[in-house]
Amino acid sequence: MIKNLAKTYDPKSFEDRIYEEWESKGAFRAERDPSKESFCIVMPPPNITGQLHMGHALDQTLQDVLTRFKRLQGYSALWLPGSDHASIATEVKVVEKIRADEGLEKEDLGREEFLNRAWEWKRVYGGKITKQCRKLGDSCDWERERFTMDEGCNKAVRHFFVQLYNKGLIYRGNRLINWCPECGTSLSDAEVEHEDKTGSYWYFRYPGVDGSEGVVVATSRPETMFGDVAIAVHPSDERYKDMVGKKVILPIVGKEIPIIADPYPDPEKGTGAVKITPAHDENDFMVGQRNDLPSPCCINEDATMNELAGKYQGMDRYECRKEWVKDLDEAGYLVKTEEMVIPAGTCYRCHTVVEPMLSDQWFVKMEDLAKPAMEAAKSGDLRHVPERFEKTYMHWLEEIRDWCISRQLWWGHRIPAWYCQDCGEIIVAEDTPTTCTKCGSSNLKQDEDVLDTWFSSALWPFSTLGWPEETEDLKYFYPTNVLVTGYDIIFFWVVRMVFSALETTGSVPFHDVYVHGLVRDAQGRKMSKSLGNGIDPLEVIDQYGADALRFMLTTGITPGNDMRFKEDRLESARNFANKLWNASRFVIMNLQDENGDFLPMLECCDECCGSACCNDAALKQDIRDEDKWILSRVNDAAKYITEAMERYDLALAGQRAYDLIWNEFCDWYIEIVKERLYGDDEEDKKVARYILVRVLKSVLTLLHPFMPFITEEIWSYLPQPEADADNPDNFLIKGQWPQYSDAFTFPEETEKLEMAMSIIRSIRNIRAEAEAAPSKKLTAVILCGEGREDVVKAGERYIKKLANITEITFISDKKEVPEETMSAVVDGAEVFIPLDDIMDYEAELDRLQKEKKRLEGEVKRVTGKLSNEGFVSKAPEKVVEEERAKKVKYEEMLSKVIERLAIVEAKVK
Repeated sequence: MIKNLAKTYDPKSFEDRIYEEWESKGAFRAERDPSKESFCIVMPPPNITGQLHMGHALDQTLQDVLTRFKRLQGYSALWLPGSDHASIATEVKVVEKIRADEGLEKEDLGREEFLNRAWEWKRVYGGKITKQCRKLGDSCDWERERFTMDEGCNKAVRHFFVQLYNKGLIYRGNRLINWCPECGTSLSDAEVEHEDKTGSYWYFRYPGVDGSEGVVVATSRPETMFGDVAIAVHPSDERYKDMVGKKVILPIVGKEIPIIADPYPDPEKGTGAVKITPAHDENDFMVGQRNDLPSPCCINEDATMNELAGKYQGMDRYECRKEWVKDLDEAGYLVKTEEMVIPAGTCYRCHTVVEPMLSDQWFVKMEDLAKPAMEAAKSGDLRHVPERFEKTYMHWLEEIRDWCISRQLWWGHRIPAWYCQDCGEIIVAEDTPTTCTKCGSSNLKQDEDVLDTWFSSALWPFSTLGWPEETEDLKYFYPTNVLVTGYDIIFFWVVRMVFSALETTGSVPFHDVYVHGLVRDAQGRKMSKSLGNGIDPLEVIDQYGADALRFMLTTGITPGNDMRFKEDRLESARNFANKLWNASRFVIMNLQDENGDFLPMLECCDECCGSACCNDAALKQDIRDEDKWILSRVNDAAKYITEAMERYDLALAGQRAYDLIWNEFCDWYIEIVKERLYGDDEEDKKVARYILVRVLKSVLTLLHPFMPFITEEIWSYLPQPEADADNPDNFLIKGQWPQYSDAFTFPEETEKLEMAMSIIRSIRNIRAEAEAAPSKKLTAVILCGEGREDVVKAGERYIKKLANITEITFISDKKEVPEETMSAVVDGAEVFIPLDDIMDYEAELDRLQKEKKRLEGEVKRVTGKLSNEGFVSKAPEKVVEEERAKKVKYEEMLSKVIERLAIVEAKVK
């Protein structure tokens, strides 16, 4: 009984099974092999709160394509997976669960019990997304899976913190930070999203202490006026020259504040005078530092007003704003209001407007760390693909400020700093201290805050390989080769990994940063819950299969650019898989006898399996032109795809694989070779079977990184060599990537086949134009171009078979062309098909008469319209011109139809 693929392509029947086989038999395992070059990608760790979305699907498919490609090339390829603890997001989830299930807050449980609940939540839900990754086909080394809060990563985080602290690069200070009132924690600059919002600028008069009019100041945040400590004007602003040093009164509050000179105010903006509130604005804070001003805070951490706000104490900041402006207006201090576009910073997690707030926090000094990271890009040691994203990277580093790394949360890496409760000494250490290093007291208390999630993520490329220990994995796989990431987190993550790696290991963490865009909906909109336009990759996989989704994603995107998710492209990808499936069934069916045993092939070795090892043997055999042509096309594709993959043009690589399989292998070679498989020449059958297997194996390998499941399933039905130690299960995933060889170019045979194909396509086009059925037998006259006669004639048998031509007359003089033919020109030849052969004159006469009637109606309609003076005088000139153009077009078409009709009528008579 013949063993073959199922009749119908159904990815559900084999995708999960194949993945389980790969994983259970160690197909993803990366070994440290001194004889092989290493290739390593670390997976950008998805949050444990996350669920696979289309952005993950794109990001991970790109990584998997590169990993599978390098594995097939013979590299020891490690794709290292893991997940991120995601401090803010996870803590919010756990707090919500406790609140919903028990009606308690985290403070009711206490820190230790809350962390127990968080770890339990991670155990139950944390692995969900990695299970979903398997549905995509991710070929990660799951035995090396890491978590940003596992023991090894925690050790790395503490080591890095202490290292920076001891070098004076980490410090604790009272500085202005970004505060999220909803999440209840500080945020780094990178965690603040900036957007423009329509808002108001209120102009208020601050009266002079001396009874003068005082100064008018504009502000978009009047609720911060309770924290005002000065009015600043530019030293060169003549309007205020005599007022510097005098005092004004904070309206209603009655507090006296000075007018100071400082370079910060812009005389061209507003009134040129600026209120200074150091505790609630970064620029004001700097002015305060320069002028030794106090920094009173008037807003609480929950965004309510504090005691400085007087009667407004306890109000939400926006409620206070409304009432405060109303009271100032009624008291006569509001001069005017302007509506303007105002930039606002929001929390990247909950999108609450961030409140600048003065706070004691831990910071990383960035100036010295940023310089080597910039130099790495300038020197080419770190390369961005596409190159334009280097500007984003450099801009962020050039403008970078000290990084606030402390977060007021419980879930995360707790800051390794302890405070002596007796002498106030701060002890920073990797291991928990028992006594104060200054006074010897054992009364120590650890800092309550945790580190920014990105602090641990910054160490990901090397902490996952064992750093700070000098592990064998670190020696072999580090630095990694490429980071695949979206352009939206270049400054969040990429920058931090680079400067952290350079500081700790002395080398960049990866040499290439492959930047991709976002997956948008069909209308080009960003996918979001609010728009309801998100698409679940798992639902797509259930309907179309993982291979179709992967192929659609990789061939639909170019480096750095967004892509649109379109259903028709998914359909096209599935149709491609179906085409490959059916073609492979045909090949497999013709390789076996009725008992399911493989039939003999070209005798290149004792047990020929059609593998690449048979190169030399194949060249020595008497193989036909079409065999050499398809081998040359595979050879050319191998070179093109390899080069495209190496430069990260995965879409071009995938498209070339598509063209090779659909057009050249399926539509041409298989159709040509069928008659040989069904013929009586047993020796030629062996050659045909060999070439079919060899080419099918090659195209499956070239396609495997993009569509791993279907290629592995088909591969399992093909004859295989004896298993070896590197690939004991004869998996395609661990096969050999096709290599380009000059010996397989075959230029003469390729020219012959390409000429025949051009002629066949031209005849098919003539058939379509004449509406002649493919089954209708025709004769053809072919005029050979100068010096091309041999090439043209060499394709005679292909032309006859595939264009259904019974007889071909080759001519060298155009005078020999018969009258009344339909013709087409190809490079090196002209093709003529006699009308008497191709035309059904009765049917053509009927068609032309109907077309003549239709066109006469169109001419009459448009002529009548243009004869209507009302239409011509009142309609827009553009519309009138369009109708005139239609009239000319229809009249020309009618003239041609009448001319053609006369010829056909004569034939019918």
